[in-house]
This record gives sequence, structure tokens and C-alpha cells, in this order.
Amino acid sequence: MKMDWDVSKPVSFASGDHRHLVQKVANRGGYSKLGQSYMASSEGRSQDTKESPYPKAREQASIYVVQISENDCPNETSTDSSNPFADPPVRRAFIVKVFTILSIQLLTTAAITSLFVLMKGLRTWVTVHPLFIYALFPAFFVVFIVLACCGDLHRQVPANYILLGFFTLLQGLLLGGVSVFYNAEEVLWATGATTVVTLSLTLFALQTKLDFTLLNGVLFVCIIVLMIFGIVLIVVRTLWLHVLYAALGTVLFSMYLVMDVQLMVGGNHHSTLNAEEYVFAALNIYLDIINLFLFILQLIAMGR
Repeated sequence: MKMDWDVSKPVSFASGDHRHLVQKVANRGGYSKLGQSYMASSEGRSQDTKESPYPKAREQASIYVVQISENDCPNETSTDSSNPFADPPVRRAFIVKVFTILSIQLLTTAAITSLFVLMKGLRTWVTVHPLFIYALFPAFFVVFIVLACCGDLHRQVPANYILLGFFTLLQGLLLGGVSVFYNAEEVLWATGATTVVTLSLTLFALQTKLDFTLLNGVLFVCIIVLMIFGIVLIVVRTLWLHVLYAALGTVLFSMYLVMDVQLMVGGNHHSTLNAEEYVFAALNIYLDIINLFLFILQLIAMGR
């Protein structure tokens, strides 16, 4: 008896791949051939036995290979290779790189700001020439837009480091220019408060099970409203409105800091960053800390 069908590919019983084999036999009349062969072999079985002690050796054996792999099991979960943080060493290396870049940015900004705060001649010059601050804004926003919007550029080395260094330099000059309008003691208090808040929120973002990355759209709407509120305060000069504005800004950028830290960490959060976007991650957290410092500085100055 010889069945006129074969198996040329591995069969997955979990996905039902074997069903087409049964259909193939039915289409070729496999069942009828099987019945005819059985009747014919029953009549001449004794004669075939006498002629040859091994009657089946004359027929070509049909060999069927069934391969069951681990991927065929429906309950088996495979690792998603598209996830940039699927490998823990890759995730740790990414986090270390982001914090290293962020530390260099903050140290550079603190050094530049200290020059403006401690040097009386520089403080006087900036106070007499306030256009210095406004002249920095166009370059600041151009570099910021390039870093934030050009995804291919902030992944290319060394262009991403050069742009980030230039942006950090501009931010330090702007922050130093703003700091000359406050007392040195107020700047020191704001620096200490910002450090404590940043460390506390970072630890909270790393430990909490709440997913703040889901609030990305809500926080964006809130920051647009806060910007409109700030424009209104240019005309309406009321102390309690300025206090409310600074308080809302502190709360908003505190939530942004938690969200950006969770974006950097990745894992089970709703949204994560690509493993090549370490410059973008450092930029986000750096801007959150700088804005936190500015709003806390306003609160301390108005409180005094």
C-alpha cells in the first residue's frame, strides 16, 4: 500500500496546519485508494508471502517528518525585538548615559550662572544692557527646535553632542542673565529647593506604579494654558496672580519631570523612548529642572 501524498514542510498542530493534508488526501481520492489497496492485498496476501518473505521491501517507504518548535505553542510568549529596553543591560547603559549627560549640563549651567550672580561687574553690565537677554532668545529657540523636531539629527554623533552643548551654553547664559535681577541668597535658596525636589521626584518616578506617561497629552494642554496665563500677567500685574502662576508652573513641571524620567526608564510604561534618543531624554529632563528652578525662584522672591 502506498499513499500518494507527502509532507514537505514542518507541520504545526497548534495552528491547524495539518488540516490541509487531510483535505489533500481527500481530493486525490486517498481514502478510495486505500480501500482498493486493502481489498487487493487481502486476496493475494498468502501468495505474496510465499513469493517474498518481505513484501513491503518492494515498495518505497513513505517518510513523514513532523517538527514541533517552541514558536508553535500559543501560550509561549516571545521577546519583542522591537522593544529597545527588552534587554536589561541595554536599559541600564541608556539610563547611565542620560544621567551622565544631564549631570554635565547641570554643572555647566550652574558654573555659568554663578559667574553672573557673584561677579558684580557682570551683574551691572547685564542690568544696564537688558537686550543681551533678548538677543539670545532667537538662537536658543532655533537650536531647541532642531533638537526637538529633527529626530535623525539628535541621533547622529557628534552632531547631537555639538547641538546639545551649544543649547546648554545658551541656556546657561539666559539663566545667568535672569538671575542678576534676584539676590544671590534667593538664587541659592532656589538652587537648594530645586535639588531636593528633583531628587525626590526622580526617586518617586522610579518607584511608583503609576504611569505618568499616559498624561502626555493632558500636560501639553496644561502648558499651553500656562503660557497664555503668563502672557496675561504681562498686562495684569497682581501679586496673587503671579504667585498662582508660579505655583501652577512648579506643579506642572514637577509632573513633567516624573513623566520624562519614566519615559527614560521605559519598562512597562505606556510610552518609552528609543535606545538611541539619549540626547533627547537628557534634553527633556534638563528643561524640566531649569523650569522648576525658575518657578521656585519666583516663589521665593515673592515670598520674601
